[in-house]
Amino acid sequence: MNIRLYNARILTMEKNRPVFQGEIWVRNEKISYIAADDDPETEEKKKALSQDSWDMQIDCKGNLLMPGFKNAHTHSGMTFLRSMADDLPLDKWLHERVFPLEAKLTGDDIYHLSRLAILEYLTSGITSIFDMYLDTDATAQACLDMGMRCVLASGLNNFTSSVEKLEEGYLKWNQKDSLISCQLAFHAEYTCSKELLEQVAGLAHKYKAPVYTHLAETSKEVEACRERYGATPAVFLDSLGMFDYGGGGYHCVHMSEEDVGIFRKNKMYVITNPGSNTKLASGIAPIAEYVRKKIPVAIGTDGPASNNCLDMFREMFLVTGLSKLKEMDAASLDALKVLEMATVNGAKAMGLTSCDILAEGKMADIIMIDLNQPNMQPIHNIPKNLVYSGSKSNVCMTMINGRILYQNGEFNVGDSTENIYAKCNQIVKRLLLQ
Repeated sequence: MNIRLYNARILTMEKNRPVFQGEIWVRNEKISYIAADDDPETEEKKKALSQDSWDMQIDCKGNLLMPGFKNAHTHSGMTFLRSMADDLPLDKWLHERVFPLEAKLTGDDIYHLSRLAILEYLTSGITSIFDMYLDTDATAQACLDMGMRCVLASGLNNFTSSVEKLEEGYLKWNQKDSLISCQLAFHAEYTCSKELLEQVAGLAHKYKAPVYTHLAETSKEVEACRERYGATPAVFLDSLGMFDYGGGGYHCVHMSEEDVGIFRKNKMYVITNPGSNTKLASGIAPIAEYVRKKIPVAIGTDGPASNNCLDMFREMFLVTGLSKLKEMDAASLDALKVLEMATVNGAKAMGLTSCDILAEGKMADIIMIDLNQPNMQPIHNIPKNLVYSGSKSNVCMTMINGRILYQNGEFNVGDSTENIYAKCNQIVKRLLLQ
């Protein structure tokens, strides 16, 4: 598809480039041209084009075009647990509600449950997900069928998957020009034996690849690791060579100075999940401290069982709001920095440097924000509006890989929402009756 998006405000998320009035041209899956209306080259290029140069022209009516949000930690297949496993601490939540029901899931279940999550991602302007769940192939197929960009992360642990399957998936899904890619990952230190972890570290060295895992989510997790190995999870895993090629930790709420030093040394990413950490009372991650110490931070929603809302606007507000509370400083974390976490940093953490900003040659993963709603007016500062007053209701278009998958409340994902909802409800009923 050749698509022209014009009469738009544009936020490219390039360093030190403010919002400008302009247009974007999309050729197939990439951005072919982006410029301000007052750029002399723009008028010349438009004159050289005929009306039939475009499959579609969209008048953005002064609304905002920006890079899509990168949801850097998800468990899409957990939609079946939404509002079913609530109001419990993490250990009880996992062992009494989550694990028993997950044991009943099939790959086909995960496929259909992930499709429901994808619908919600699209309404929130999320164009890429970093997804960890039980059957990565099922998740990948759901994303391919619906057009969602996805980075797969294995949930490898003592009870599910294997190092052999982890390596197989890593090689299978890291193909050029695909919507699907894969990073090495495992569930957590506390669900993996030392032998298993050493094997994962071996893969990291074999492929010179980063590794991602749940890390320092709760104080109980950290203390249990100290009892087992005499060290925090980050220190213990680093001693195995796990992070010699980088990677990151999901949550990172309870980190010591030594842990922070390991992240700096290995150029690792903190992937914060404030909605989940709030709901499960895991604690408040020291995000402003990470920023001060030059540790890159990305943002994830976590899964629909622990959050329960897959909404990057809510996550962005919680990142900055909770940071201000933790530091008792209203200036502790600027909104633009948080917006960078939700877009540019997320893309880099996921290895998606081809869709981190809006620029010529980048992938056309673009969202349009409706500025003509009360919560976006007056337009004093668009980035701050997005973080402090933005809402999913402001997302009026989500484009991934040059395809418009969501526009003005309508989905273009190859199936009806009614069919997706019905299938998921059937799965839930079956699981509860087994």
